[in-house]
Amino acid sequence: MQVPLLRLQCGCNSYEWGKVGKSSAAARFASATPSDSFSIQNDKPYAELWMGTHPSNPSKDLSTGRTLLDMVQDNQSLMSTTIAEKYNQKLPFLFKVLSINKALSIQAHPNKKLAEQVHARDPKNYPDDNHKPEMTIAITPFDGLCGFRPLGEIAHFLQHVPSLRQLVGEQAAKNFEDAVKGQETTDDESKSKANKKALQAAFTALMESKPEQVEKLAPKLISQAESEGPSFAGSGVPSTPGNILSTLLLRLNTQFPSDIGLFVSFFLNYIQLDIGEALFLKADDIHAYLSGDIIECMASSDNVVRAGFTPKFKDVGTLTSMLTYSYAPIAEQKMAPGDYHYCKLNSAAYSSNSTATLYDPPIEEFSVVRTALKSAGAKITFEAIDGPSIVICTQGEGRISVGPKTEEMKEGYVYFVGATAELVVESSASGEMVTFKAFCELGGKEGSGEKTNGASNGKM
Repeated sequence: MQVPLLRLQCGCNSYEWGKVGKSSAAARFASATPSDSFSIQNDKPYAELWMGTHPSNPSKDLSTGRTLLDMVQDNQSLMSTTIAEKYNQKLPFLFKVLSINKALSIQAHPNKKLAEQVHARDPKNYPDDNHKPEMTIAITPFDGLCGFRPLGEIAHFLQHVPSLRQLVGEQAAKNFEDAVKGQETTDDESKSKANKKALQAAFTALMESKPEQVEKLAPKLISQAESEGPSFAGSGVPSTPGNILSTLLLRLNTQFPSDIGLFVSFFLNYIQLDIGEALFLKADDIHAYLSGDIIECMASSDNVVRAGFTPKFKDVGTLTSMLTYSYAPIAEQKMAPGDYHYCKLNSAAYSSNSTATLYDPPIEEFSVVRTALKSAGAKITFEAIDGPSIVICTQGEGRISVGPKTEEMKEGYVYFVGATAELVVESSASGEMVTFKAFCELGGKEGSGEKTNGASNGKM
């Protein structure tokens, strides 16, 4: 029987928002594996490295050229019979590296029921019928717009940014302010529902603005940002000080001049992630990634509902009707990773403060472990799990082993690990070796008390 350790050749997509040439981590990682069809061009943007079985860009076994989808369908034991049967012989997650040079679209991903509806209605723009909750882990500094701001912040901007208020409309702005005044944060369920309804009305009014109105008011917004600088918008929002917000708007306006997305920025949290920090976005959560290199893991879907910062198909009506309209401070948008306990470090790994950190979102399709081996000879042994894994090395070099099979591991190398296989990763260089392991195990270790409420560096 074949040892369930397969080196993968993974496809890299070129989109306008990607980083150019070798500055793109997605491109560098893709180029680490031999391919007749891929070489980095210095003037071309590279956006996404895809690792998985999704038919839009399926990974291949490097030694045979067969797609990973073919291999797991031919041999259910690679994923485990339970997972293969539940997810129709396909990997339940899609693993990616994104390299972002300019803003991605203002977007959300549909829940399962809506995905089935929009796919049936418009398969060209919605290519599958699956939901797409997703998790983002920064591998370089990252920033983005994620989730709705606290309502008091939105009310503040409506009062201090005349062009925003004009675009939303005086009556809609006043209705929002009256509805949320004094109860911007509330534990009362009925008041919370009223707040969400008021937020939906104000946001929908903004998104339904006529393009000519946006064209007319955007220069006034940019002029205010330029003239007020650090005191922009009254500087009354600690989460996004005036200097940060004005700089952000000027930057976005160079990428998408006079776009509705400039005004959406006042409704959404502006979030910055340091290396290793993470976000989880449920289906129907609004977001727009702005810059950085990230690891992304999601349910296996390619559905995106867009409404700004994009030349692609926009579906404003679907977006404004589908969103959760949950609102929360930035701190509540970030994940709180914890230690991963189902592994063993050798003495070299332990003494060098090597770490294994678990990112465990509240869904069953995937979890991710980030491992940092901080000295030559540092080794981590992962216990066998009853489900599949994909492992990528983003820094350093060493070896990866399953049973008697040992392979080289370098930056950009990607491996599939079959179910029930004990996995060993060892660093062979003096610098830090970083890997990310996405996996699925139904009712297994990722759900056994690993979720934590407090942030952790994951030191073992």
